Order: sequence, then structure tokens, then C-alpha cells
Amino acid sequence: MNKHNQVKRSVLFLCTGNSARSQMAEALLRHKAGDKFDIYSAGTSPDGIDPRTIDVLVKFGLNTDTLRSKDISEFADSQFDYVITLCDKANQECRNFAGAKAQLAWDFPDPKSRIGNNPFATTLNELNNRLSMFLMIETTQQNTSLSDDASTFEQVLTIDPVSFYKCLTDDIRLKTLMLTNYYGELCVCELMTALQEDSQPKVSRNLAVLKKAGVITDRKNGQWVFYRINPQLPLWIKTVIAQTTENNIDLITTHIERLANMHNRPDKTSFCN
Repeated sequence: MNKHNQVKRSVLFLCTGNSARSQMAEALLRHKAGDKFDIYSAGTSPDGIDPRTIDVLVKFGLNTDTLRSKDISEFADSQFDYVITLCDKANQECRNFAGAKAQLAWDFPDPKSRIGNNPFATTLNELNNRLSMFLMIETTQQNTSLSDDASTFEQVLTIDPVSFYKCLTDDIRLKTLMLTNYYGELCVCELMTALQEDSQPKVSRNLAVLKKAGVITDRKNGQWVFYRINPQLPLWIKTVIAQTTENNIDLITTHIERLANMHNRPDKTSFCN
């Protein structure tokens, strides 16, 4: 069978209101790769599509005919190859979707409360960049193998730029941030596998540096400790990490392939309301 005739994979985008970010992501991915993916979106507390979402999608020539606001419960019995949360609140509310083969946690500011010119267009552009990275990685893996809300009002950390950029001067710390930015959460053993690093103390020391600087946070689940980008980071730092990842994806492609082939990865299940 020709590779182009392979069965489509499925993607579910989740945010809180299913009014902006997840609708944009659904329309974008359908436009970019609708022949390869079946794409859906939903919200943990849907409140209708914001008219400005439709406006910006139409402005950029994206089809909006099939978009509608949906509750996550509509997909309670569904199976997806990828479930991608687009805000920290949705990630907190549904860390582990029962029907997901792979789950990613991305965090984009809510354009409805975002400061600046053309916030909806800015968010659309950021989603477009992230989805381009997603397609580059996941399509490559598939071919090789034939993986605001209340948070808007949280306190934003103040971090000295010098301290932040010092965190990027070590190869382990830089790639840890890039990998965590892509996956949403990783534990030490996953990072050791991805980085081919045999020394757990060495990886843990670098994680401690990032945590002390406030760049990452952790959570304990059973015997495992999972690390993620601190959702309270100022937008400029989140942007630096995201754009560094998106524009240097070749630096971590091999690391992502190692993780995709890792056996007995830790169970991230926490809760899913």
C-alpha cells in the first residue's frame, strides 16, 4: 500500500472554553494536513465560539464551516492518537485522557484576555508555528516506523533575564527545556533516555538549577516526579523557549525518536474530570 493511502490518525485539541485556541488549532491542522489527520476540538467548560475567532480564521483563508463549540464529554468513549491541551487549566483538569495514545500539553495565552495588537492573529500565528513543528516531527516518525481562563489571572513570575539565559548555556538544560516544551511533562528517566545520559545525578542537578531559577516546576505522582515549563513564567520567556524549539527542531529530533521507542514509560495518570 502506498504510504499516502495509510489510515488517518486522529487528534483532539482541548482548552477550557473551546472558543478560540482549540478552534484555531482544529481549523489550522485541517487546512495543513486534513488528508493525514481526523481533527476535533472540545472544551472542559465550553462557552461558544468567539466571533473574533471566526473573523481571524476567515481573514487568513481558513474554512470555518464545520466548527462548533463542544464539551469534552462528547468524546468520553472515543479513542485518539493524540490529545493536545492548549492551556494550563485544561491540562490540570485533564492530565490523562483515557482514550489518548499520546497526550501533549501546550500552553498558549488566551487571545480574549491577551494584551497587544491583534491578539487573535498573534495566537493564530503561534499555533501555526507549533503545528508546523508537530507535523514535521510526527510525520517523520510515522514514515520511519511503517506520538483565559483562570490561569490567565495567576501571578506572573519576575525572572532576571541574566539568570534565565544562564539556564540555557548547558546542553542538558537547553534540551530539557526544548523537550519539555514539546511534550508538556517529562520525568528524569525519560530525560535520561532521550539525552542518552547514564548519570541520573547529573540530569537531576541540571533540573535542580532550572527549578531554582523558577523556569520549571514539578509534581509527584506515585514514585515518579514529572517536570514541566512553569506556567507562571512571563510570556517573553515562554516565547523564547517555544521559538528556540520550533526553529531548532533538528537538535531534538533524535531525542524524540528515542522517547518514542522507550519501553515502560512512567504512568502520568493523575485525574481526568
